[in-house]
Order: sequence, then structure tokens, then C-alpha cells
Amino acid sequence: MTLQTIYCLSGLGADEKIFRNLRLDGYELKHIAWLRPKKKETIQAYAARMAEAIPEDNPIVIGVSFGGMMAIEIARQRPLRKLILISSIKSKDELPRWMRMTGRLRLNRFLPVSSNRLTERFDNDRLGVSNEEEKQMVQDYRRSADKVYQEWAINEIVNWKNEWIPDCLVHIHGEFDKMFPLKRITADHVIKGATHFMVYNSAAAVSECINKVLAEEKSGKNQPAP
Repeated sequence: MTLQTIYCLSGLGADEKIFRNLRLDGYELKHIAWLRPKKKETIQAYAARMAEAIPEDNPIVIGVSFGGMMAIEIARQRPLRKLILISSIKSKDELPRWMRMTGRLRLNRFLPVSSNRLTERFDNDRLGVSNEEEKQMVQDYRRSADKVYQEWAINEIVNWKNEWIPDCLVHIHGEFDKMFPLKRITADHVIKGATHFMVYNSAAAVSECINKVLAEEKSGKNQPAP
């Protein structure tokens, strides 16, 4: 049986390992690697470059955290068959107040982008990592992350002004997400007990939800009425 491809965008600085626990029936996952931003590159221009890694028309895209925001920017430029947002936000209204204030006051330009020993425990709690394996995984991301990319991405997150939500979008969110708290989110599906890191550490529940969404899409239940 030929597997259909789902294109995946990970969170800020993360790589394909974040998706390795997902089990999607009849699909293979292809991770789109983050690029190094060009000087003064807009998020729209960056999204166009990321979209070059998707060769087919009307693809299915999964975006996690900042990857979800980037996936919306890609959807603005080309039609998608389905866009599945995980642990992310759809618009500026879902951005936490502290992030919006950081962007408004440009505080991100004066704060370090990397965790240190004083902030690491707080950052891990906000991410929702739950054991030593996950802590090591996140720590590896921090050590290998491109600082130019990190600074650019953080600036784009806290200054994101999006108000457009594509019709093909399905939003899956964790009940206890501390990065993007559920109280500000209008989600289509909520994973009980799950955190911001749920694509990895609640992968069974997330996989079940995605499989259901894709099965409904195939059967036409999510198609607009003629």
C-alpha cells in the first residue's frame, strides 16, 4: 500500500524527533527542516522558502507550536488539503498576554534566547516535559539551536499579527498547556491532561485524534456542503 505523505513543522528549534511517537494510519510523516533566516526576512518570505520543501498540490500539513504559526503562513500562500495545528495558536488573539506585551515593548531584544541554570526548570515546566529522557531531549535542542534562527523566530512569535484562519484548519490542544494556555484558545479537540509537549509525551492520544480527523476528512464529513 502506498502511504500518503503528511508534511510536519516542528516547534521552535526542534527537529523530526518530536514526531517519532505519532502513529498515523496510512500516512508517512516528512519533517520540513527549519531554515536559517535571511537578514530582515519577513515571516511571509520565510514561509515561502519553507513551502518549497512541499512538492505536491493540496498537501496535509501538521504544525506544532511555532510550526503551526508557520503552517498558517504557508496556507496563506498556497492551498492545503488539511492543516492540523498542535499545541499552537491560530491568531494574535490567542497569543498569551505576556508575549504580546513582550512584542509591544520589544523586550525580546534585551532578553537572552537560551535557557540557563536559573531558568531551565521554569522553561521545562512551561514546556511540560515529564521525565529525564524528555529533559535531555529538550536540553539537546537548546545546545544545538541556531541563535540567529532563535532570535528571529521569537521576534516573529511575539509580534505575530495574524487574524486569518484557513477553513481547512483543525486545532488540537492540551488541557494543561502552559506555553499557550487553553483559556485563550478555541480548540476543536482538547487532549485531557496533556501539556505543550503532548505531540511527544501524549502521542497515543494525539495520534488517535489525528487519525479520527483524517478519517472524517476522507469520508467527506469535514467537507463544506455544496
